[in-house]
Order: sequence, then structure tokens, then C-alpha cells
Amino acid sequence: MTERLIRGARHLVTMDDTRRVLQACDILIRDGVVAAIGAGLPTTGEVIAAQDCVVTPGLVNTHHHLYQTLTRAVPAAQNALLFGWLQTLYPIWARFTPDHMFVSAQIGLAELALSGCTLTSDHLYLFPNGARLDDTIEAARDVGLRFHPTRGAMSIGVRDGGLPPDSLVEDEAAILDDCIRVIDAFHDPNDGSMCRVGVAPCSPFSVSRDLMRDAAVLARDKGVMMHTHLAENDEDIAYSMEQFGCRPGQYAQDLGWVGPDVWHAHCVKLDPAEIALFAETGTGIAHCPCSNCRLGSGIAPVRAMRDAGVSVGLGVDGSASNDAGNLVAEARQAMLLQRVAFGADAMSPMEALEIATRGGADVLGRPDCGRIAVGARADIALWDVSGVQSAGSWDPAALLLAGPVTVRDLLVEGRQVVRDGHVVTIDLQSTIDRQNQLARDLNDAL
Repeated sequence: MTERLIRGARHLVTMDDTRRVLQACDILIRDGVVAAIGAGLPTTGEVIAAQDCVVTPGLVNTHHHLYQTLTRAVPAAQNALLFGWLQTLYPIWARFTPDHMFVSAQIGLAELALSGCTLTSDHLYLFPNGARLDDTIEAARDVGLRFHPTRGAMSIGVRDGGLPPDSLVEDEAAILDDCIRVIDAFHDPNDGSMCRVGVAPCSPFSVSRDLMRDAAVLARDKGVMMHTHLAENDEDIAYSMEQFGCRPGQYAQDLGWVGPDVWHAHCVKLDPAEIALFAETGTGIAHCPCSNCRLGSGIAPVRAMRDAGVSVGLGVDGSASNDAGNLVAEARQAMLLQRVAFGADAMSPMEALEIATRGGADVLGRPDCGRIAVGARADIALWDVSGVQSAGSWDPAALLLAGPVTVRDLLVEGRQVVRDGHVVTIDLQSTIDRQNQLARDLNDAL
């Protein structure tokens, strides 16, 4: 039996069923689970002092492309809309190897950890030169984050009217076979799981109807979740209307892609009928505000989604379209965009933080995460509010208004991943050096 005690949190933002915010509070962790919450708790284990900290559940990232961390700020893609951005980057990604995938994932995961993230999904949909989903799963094991990798795919290339180059598409039977392989090898459905695998055809403009339908059947047979991009921008809507004769929400419904085992990325352009459909069916959404801004896609109607009862989480999206992977900054951006679009009272900092924690966990089917409550997994972020970012704040628990953007400490399953602002599970500096060398080599080969 292993114990840790977080002692004397200045504020504890629980995100439990009653959304309590407690003061001068301890959290006892035993064998990776929150065992008790209260004042003056005894322990025989390590004590982590938290008198200068706001303590929150670990943040949850519901959409990422970790491999893209190697292609941040590529000059030719800096000012492009979604489709042009993809067409610029596809040839670079086609040169990736397993080493590129592994190192880029390590960097992306470490960046997430420093921003308070304890659970992340990842959408890997291209597999050049022998790359496999296994590469990112190994990286997550090393860094120590709870991981929901999804086996993505592209099967419709340029010659068949799709967007990706033909060199990056796969045979659909081979895609389904590899989905079965990675689910059987890595998926753990149990409470406290550190790895759950999903099925995730890339998007309506890069896979066939048959693959979307077959992937849904396979996922439900295996009892795993399903993920894809949907209704990201005006180009996306126009493509759906031209190719399928319907809006994206109808397309998803027709192919079995709605339900509590499904979550869609972006959904910037959902109309009221589609929002109602997702609310009725329990379909989740990964809201990616910074990426939506970066690519000029628009402001997702998150206020309307939440009011309708849609389950919404946050995603940083790939670092090629966001350029950063900071999840607490993403939460602040989500709050600000809803206020820009719908008024200063459209979203409070506490609601945005809820979306970033409990909301994301619920989207991913993880009621054991995203909250600090007895029996929940001990995924916990400690934010030091004694520094300049919070100086003068009347409400330190309002982290998204005046708080740090990196954690002091981060625990996943009760194990420390970040201590005193430093990732302790991998040699981060040597990994950064390797990442920068790989990026230089890719640039030099252009």
C-alpha cells in the first residue's frame, strides 16, 4: 500500500457532484485513488505541502494530434485555412518515421503535463514508413499520463476525390485489421485504466462511407469509443453538402456515429438541429478554441451546446494548427471566446474549468477522472498562486482570470509526473534537443 498526502491546499476545487470549493484542506491518496478529503488527515506516506496552491483535478484533453508537435509554425502553413493547411503539411508528414512519432509524442505529452493535464486522447490517422499507434502508446507510458490513443485512418486519396495524397492512404481492410490488433494489445476497459484505445477514421473528406460504417460496427463489437472530425469550418460543411447531400450531423447519424460512445472534434458549424441531435443521443464534443482561431474556422456555439445538454470537453488539437499544447490556456480561451460571441456573462471561469476537467472526463467515458472525490482516481494538479500571475487576486480559485499557466506539481494515479515545475519521468532537455534536430532535418529536406 502506497500513500501520499496533499497537505493544506489553500483552495481545493473539487469538481465533485456538488462542485465544492474547499479551503485549508488535505487530500489523502492511497494506491492511486483519493481515499479521504478533510483537514488534519494523518498519513504514513510522503507529504506534499500545498498551502500556497490551488488544487484542481487534472485537466483532460479530448483532442490532439501529438505527431504534429514536430511541425509547429511551418512558414508555408502559417496563414492557410484548413484544407490548404493540410495540403501544405501532408508531404512533410509523409516523411515521418516511428522515431518522429515517438519523440514528437513525448514532447507533446510533457507540454500537456506542465499545463496541468493528466488524461489525454490522441488522434493518429497517418502511418508512414512503418509508424504505428504503438509508438505513441510507448511515449505515454514513459511520460506517465493517462492515455486514450485512437487508431485513425485515411482511405480516400487525391485520385479518388479526397484531400490527402495517395501515399498516405491505407487499404480499408488493413485499417480495420490493425484497429483490432491495437485494441486487443493495448485497450484496458477497467476503472483506473492507463490506456484505452478508440477507433477514429480521420474525417468525412478522407475516408469512405463504408469505412465509417464498418468502423462503428467494429468499435461497438469491441466496446471501445469512436472519434472523428466534424463540422470544423465552412469548407467542411460545403464538402458534406456537395458529396453527401446533407449536413455533417445527418451524415454522422446515418452512419451510426452518434451516441454516448462517440465524440466529435470541433463542431464549430453545428446548427440548432444538430446540437439537439447530439444532446438527445449523448454524443460528445471536443471543443478546440485556439485551433479554431488559428485556422479562422469560427467560434463554436459552446453556450448553446451546454444549455442543450451536450457533453463538451476541451482539446488543444495538433500543435501544427495550435502551435501550443497548453490546456489551461485553452480553457481560458474557451471562456473568452464565448464572452466575445455571446456576452460577458456567457461563461464563468469556473464553468470553463469544469469543461476542462469533469467535462472532458465525461466525454471520454471516464467518470473515475476529472474530479476530486473519495473513490476517484488521484489525478491532481497543484497550481502555485504565490507568484506574480496571481498577485493581487481576490479569488485565487478563479485560475483562468489570474493564475499560472504551468503547474507546480502534477500527480497521475497518485504518481508524481511534475515536481516543482519540472517533468520528472523523462529527461526532458535531451528529448527537446532530439525534437529540434528532427525538425531541422525535416526542414532541410524541403
